[in-house]
Amino acid sequence: MRSHPLVLAAALAAAVAVYFLPALIAERRRRADLLIVALFNAVLGWTVIGWLLALFWALQRNPPKDLAARIGERRRYLRMLGFSQRLARHVEEREAQLSRREPPGR
Repeated sequence: MRSHPLVLAAALAAAVAVYFLPALIAERRRRADLLIVALFNAVLGWTVIGWLLALFWALQRNPPKDLAARIGERRRYLRMLGFSQRLARHVEEREAQLSRREPPGR
């Protein structure tokens, strides 16, 4: 029994679409690293684990563009928070020392 060439072409197109599904999803989600996901999918997609990893990667959110700036701001905020807490503790200790030194008649 011979298959019709159009059926074979449709089956081949469907197989290629399923194979490159992770790259298509990454393109639809406008991933910033679309080329890397597509290359990963093309090279390692023939293995089931490679295809699943490419699919997982394609479904992830885009990383923030200014990630380094955000990390720097967060570190700066935490340093300032620690400094202000140490300063407040130092002021409280200093006030406690001064209140102990004052004569009782004042």
